[in-house]
Formats: sequence, C-alpha cells, structure tokens
Amino acid sequence: MVVSFLLLMTSCDKETILPATQIPNEIETYLITHFPEHNIIQFSKDVEGLTKTYQVILDGNISLEFNRQKRIIEIDGTDKLPDSVIPEKIRNYVANHFPNNFITDWELEGKHQQVGLDNDLDLEFTMDGDFIR
Repeated sequence: MVVSFLLLMTSCDKETILPATQIPNEIETYLITHFPEHNIIQFSKDVEGLTKTYQVILDGNISLEFNRQKRIIEIDGTDKLPDSVIPEKIRNYVANHFPNNFITDWELEGKHQQVGLDNDLDLEFTMDGDFIR
C-alpha cells in the first residue's frame, strides 16, 4: 500500500506552463509592486504530490516562487534585489556587516529566512530577522 501511495504521489508531479494572463491577482500585485521594470518571461504552476507552487521568471535573471497561498517563498537573482522584498532588519544587518556586498537571493526555509550575497555567502535569520549564522 505504501508503494502504491508513493507511485501515486510521484505520478502527480506536474509542471504546467501558463500564459501570463492566468497569473493570480496576489502574484501580479507583488510583481507590479516590487519588480515594475521587469517583464515576465515565463509563468508556471508546479504540483508535486500535495504541494502546489507558482514560479515566475522575469527578465534580468530573476526567478520567484510562490506557495499555494500565493505568498512569496523564494527569490533568486544575480543582481541586487529591490530593498522592498527584503525585511528591514535583514537589510540593516547586511548593510552593517557586509557594506561592500548586496543581497541577490532570499528564501523562506522552514522557520528561517536565508539570504544570499553577491560574494556567494549565505546568511540565515529567524522569521523576526535576527541573525542566526
């Protein structure tokens, strides 16, 4: 029975490319607010077992992932991310401790937030923005 369940869950893995006209309002509002100068290259919905996520790829090598509730959970880029997408406490920590670097990636990981800097250093913070490591 366990094997049947695993096969069923595996067979449910499906990524669907959708037209930009099908972007949910919450995601569209986020994009307009934080990335107004970037064009949408691709929008997709990914269903893996019981998990559903949305992925948006923007020009400028920016990839965003949203959860089932259409809340942002990950942003990957190569250039500096807009200040508006990084919590203020984390921005201030990076500015004070790494003044010559900038944030290129942000992710919710479990009960923590993680940011990646342009020097390939990853920093981990609590959900309140307190530095962990």
